[in-house]
Amino acid sequence: MNNSVTNTARLLWAGLRALLVLTVVTGILYPLAITGVAQGLFPGRANGSEITSDGRVVGSSLIGQAYDLPLEKGQETPAPDLKWFQGRPRNGLGTNSVNTRYKLILSGATNRSGDNAELIKWVEDAKAAVVRDNSTPDHKVKPSEVPADAVTSSGSGLDPDISPAYAGIQVHRIAERNGLPVARVQRLVDEHTDGRLLGFMGEPTVNVLELNIALKELVAKS
Repeated sequence: MNNSVTNTARLLWAGLRALLVLTVVTGILYPLAITGVAQGLFPGRANGSEITSDGRVVGSSLIGQAYDLPLEKGQETPAPDLKWFQGRPRNGLGTNSVNTRYKLILSGATNRSGDNAELIKWVEDAKAAVVRDNSTPDHKVKPSEVPADAVTSSGSGLDPDISPAYAGIQVHRIAERNGLPVARVQRLVDEHTDGRLLGFMGEPTVNVLELNIALKELVAKS
């Protein structure tokens, strides 16, 4: 009986020691080591890929933002502020969408199939809105010019990037709203277009937050 108790106590003490050692190694030392390596090699990414403007953090290059007008009384979905470049739709345009304002807690897709009637209606409404919002007196956007990313959200609904084609059809509207030459705004888009990863992976993209920060600086100088 005494031997049994002794053996049990020894096993419990061995298990406790193993728990303490593993807790220190995997719960303290390993996270500190990984954090130190990350901070040493790529601190910007380790800290959330923050973007600064005027000396303060305004967002992350990994998370999209909304550029909307303030909500008016009785309004459920905010209207876009058309003096800024707009990102991808936030998981649909209706009040039943998963994420309409880039709220991180609501990240996710609509999970509707391609032939879903509501999704098709959202896409049709989005295309009509893109054509309407981006047409100016001297430049009319054609429905055939509207790219897919202008009318569909990403899987997360938080995509920070748009295609150069979507940025391009916004150029005339941005120029008109901000009193800038069209050529200068187009050059701004070109300067903020990132190519394919390693030259062949993925598609060219434009980070909307970085583009709008550059637009703000351009307007301030003009």
